[in-house]
Amino acid sequence: MADAADFITRAQPSAPGPRHGRMLGVDAARALAIVGMVTVNVGPTEGTGFGTWLYLLPHGRASVLFVLLAGIGFSLMTRRVRDTGAGRGPLWAGLAWRCLVLLVGGLALQLLGHDVNVILSVYALLFVVAGLLVRVPDRVLLTLAGLAALAGPVLWLGLQVRAGTPFDARAPRLDDAPGEVLVALLLTGPYPLVTWVAPFALGMWLGRRDLTDPARQRRLAVVAGALAVTAPLAARAAAWARGGLVGDLSWELLLTDAPHGQMPLWLVGATAVSVLVLTGCLVLERRLGGRPLRPVAVLGQLSLTCYVLHLFVLAWVRPLPWTLGQGVAVSTVLVGAAAAGSVLWRRRHRRGPLEVLVRAPWTWAGAAPAAHRAARP
Repeated sequence: MADAADFITRAQPSAPGPRHGRMLGVDAARALAIVGMVTVNVGPTEGTGFGTWLYLLPHGRASVLFVLLAGIGFSLMTRRVRDTGAGRGPLWAGLAWRCLVLLVGGLALQLLGHDVNVILSVYALLFVVAGLLVRVPDRVLLTLAGLAALAGPVLWLGLQVRAGTPFDARAPRLDDAPGEVLVALLLTGPYPLVTWVAPFALGMWLGRRDLTDPARQRRLAVVAGALAVTAPLAARAAAWARGGLVGDLSWELLLTDAPHGQMPLWLVGATAVSVLVLTGCLVLERRLGGRPLRPVAVLGQLSLTCYVLHLFVLAWVRPLPWTLGQGVAVSTVLVGAAAAGSVLWRRRHRRGPLEVLVRAPWTWAGAAPAAHRAARP
């Protein structure tokens, strides 16, 4: 990974940071992540044929893109803290509020009957990690991303092999004991921090780069494209060599790339695809300007609100859908309504309702106290 980083940053300033101003390409990529998560969560998640394959293409990728972009967003929001060292107290105050809202909200949303593993709770821990890493050198972030992608799965699988039983992968809920919630978020749940910190840390590293630079975009595309192809090919080659499926508890799982399997080849491949999607959106913004991307980007700017609302809708329509056609119909209606609602909302408001909620309360009035203006996560 260090070699890839050297290739990406070659002939560039060591830590230039992104240009000021909102990058609509990042917002557009976030919108695509939401669309992908909606289709996967709506389902169905099983079936055969090209149509099913195309519909489930975001499976195991959209959520990784969502987390990668969260890391980028954190680095963009904390740029002043990183550059000057000022505002660490206000930063942690804002992070504490954000983590509390995401943790409690995510655990509460898991109580609904939507049959979805809510990702918001693990975000609370990811932002705690981000606060600890806000001023570490870039190579520390890359090292953490690499260790989480390679050693994280070994630890995650090794504990199960040693115990002789697989984790239940149950998403934590608000009515669980605090210890159960913590263990699920760190290790046993559907989004264990031990592996999911990999795309988040890489996102933090990317957020420190000037992502608008054409040369860097090309280098990112080359590295990510190579990894996006190599990882699944390695998994297919390993499957051919062993000549069959792998059991629930086998070290051979390390050479598989099943979506959400927490294994290295899946983490690397899904993260690489996420970087490609991001790079593609940034290239479109650079070549076409912001206006063509704006309708899509608006959906990404209200991603948290749209994500939460789709959980309530799914809880209402379950047990639908049963067929691919029903899944496509429900997903199309959800995405279309979310996009239209986002455009209408942004005409009158700067941020979505839940995007405001996760910000520190002293910013709600639009003018934060002077002591809190240095860093607002």
